[in-house]
Amino acid sequence: MIHFKTEKELALMRGAGKVVADVLDALRETVRPGVSTAELDRVAERYIRASGGTASFKGYRPSHADSPFPGTICASVNDEVVHGIPSDSRLLNEGDIVSVDVGVFLRGFHGDAACTYPVGAVDPARKKLLDVTEKALELAIAEALAGRTVGDVGHAVESYVLKERFGVVREYTGHGLGKKLHEPPQVPNFGKPGKGVILQKGMTLAIEPMVMAGGEKVKLGPDRWVVVTADGSDAAHFERSVVVTDEGPEILTPWAKC
Repeated sequence: MIHFKTEKELALMRGAGKVVADVLDALRETVRPGVSTAELDRVAERYIRASGGTASFKGYRPSHADSPFPGTICASVNDEVVHGIPSDSRLLNEGDIVSVDVGVFLRGFHGDAACTYPVGAVDPARKKLLDVTEKALELAIAEALAGRTVGDVGHAVESYVLKERFGVVREYTGHGLGKKLHEPPQVPNFGKPGKGVILQKGMTLAIEPMVMAGGEKVKLGPDRWVVVTADGSDAAHFERSVVVTDEGPEILTPWAKC
């Protein structure tokens, strides 16, 4: 059942979302060649703990996983789409791209957002992938209006991404969030205009385009957590949490720039 947030609840969600945004902005300054994904994890953990919050992802265990997620953040490099486990042995190289997904639980509510960062100078193909994915997020958020539908949001992503000759991830979706990290409704990155759940004031959504440079098939890595492109092509992931209001969508995770 969809939970429509009160103004008091939204105030708490803004607090959690601000911490998420602050972490992502701090990590933008941390990402560079030679840094490990585990170091990104430690930076995020320090920020979250200093805020009084806890990491939403740490200890999370969906049905497909053999064990709980061990990291504070998800850090996914190049062909890794989402859910990469941070590691001291995974060093970032010049020209890589790294997607970082951050969830924070603070005062009873979750915030959730993601950025894909260039590591140093990236080639034009990777730069375009990042630009297209971030633009797809902007277009999707613009559809998060009362009276529109989840299908409108997904169509905004799919129609733009396919026009740019990239692929969208269809097995993993955005979602509602609030007291739980994952709440109804699902928010796919594809859809038909006017179809699906009707958006209403007080609905809070994590909208998160996941875009691939190659084909649209993905697979689970050997750790049963990381999702990778089946053909080894690059992937990017951008996400913001928003609330539907009478005046239009409000961003709850206002990261500045990836």
